[in-house]
Amino acid sequence: MGGDAVERADRESFTHEPPKTLKGQIGYLMKQLKSPRAVAQEIGVSQRSVERYRKGERKHPSKAIADKIDAALRSRWQPLVRRRRRKQAAATGGITVETRARFGYTAPVGTTDDGCFQRLTVHLPPAYAHRLFDARDTGASDQQMREIIAEGLKDVYVTLNDIDSG
Repeated sequence: MGGDAVERADRESFTHEPPKTLKGQIGYLMKQLKSPRAVAQEIGVSQRSVERYRKGERKHPSKAIADKIDAALRSRWQPLVRRRRRKQAAATGGITVETRARFGYTAPVGTTDDGCFQRLTVHLPPAYAHRLFDARDTGASDQQMREIIAEGLKDVYVTLNDIDSG
């Protein structure tokens, strides 16, 4: 959940879509990683397979490999645009996260007070966006990112409740 929210925020800021063809995707990764060996290690195939993809000799990798290629490509796509988006989110814009949260009271299952899951889309303040981007960049676990988001949701939700009940 945590990493997904940050990745989605990055993707929303792209000014151009990444290459759609396998040949174009491998070409971009080759430009970024500098060698077929590095690309092969990144996506988990042989160096020869990378060369075949680049030349167009192989056009249909397995779903798992295609997903790895897409993830590697998107993680490197438009780094300056991503950096600018992160600075903006951390300084003034904040970040929007979508999650499921359990609301209710501690009560026996099946009673009206039993908690239930609801989908929430909440805009977190810039401080939480900054913390999320920093956590992701330093290799934080998904659980650590979830905790940051949970803290932000608690902060925003309690603040909204305080305003509404006053």
